[in-house]
Amino acid sequence: MKLQYNAPIVLTFAFICTFLVVLQGMGINLMPLFSVAGTIDLTNPIDFFRLFSHVLGHADWGHLLNNLTFILLLGPILEEKYGSLGLLLMMVITAFVTGVLNVFFFSSGLLGASGIVFMMILLSSIVNLQRGRIPLTFVLVVVLFLGKEFINMFEHNNISEFAHIMGGICGAVFGFNFRRRYA
Repeated sequence: MKLQYNAPIVLTFAFICTFLVVLQGMGINLMPLFSVAGTIDLTNPIDFFRLFSHVLGHADWGHLLNNLTFILLLGPILEEKYGSLGLLLMMVITAFVTGVLNVFFFSSGLLGASGIVFMMILLSSIVNLQRGRIPLTFVLVVVLFLGKEFINMFEHNNISEFAHIMGGICGAVFGFNFRRRYA
């Protein structure tokens, strides 16, 4: 038996994120390129790049492993269902939406793939959506995961619950809109 690169988008994403954390551990800090600051200068190409790249950067190994656990669990299923290009498009859109909204509504920075994780969680809960029916699993996931994020929004921490919520909303929108094309 040999290893198969079964989910190229998911695996490549995971390897890039891991490589960046390894570099950071070696004292090569590229995180300013892979995080969204609280403000943006649209004339600066680097700031525009950051609106997409922030999902690749992570603060440390714990942050990375928390995100990769879900991405490596859910991502291959979603990549098989929606195709590599479809999943990549969803990830890019989610990164852009969370990045732009963070700049507009918050002065804090944004770093990590949590928005992608929540997009995948909501998207996977409706992967078997049938016409005229809303899966109970989808309703329960919305209540549990997004409900928890709304509650945690009132705590003072370094976590962007807003990015989690927006990622989840993106996943739901993708799931309900792409179901016709890929079903």
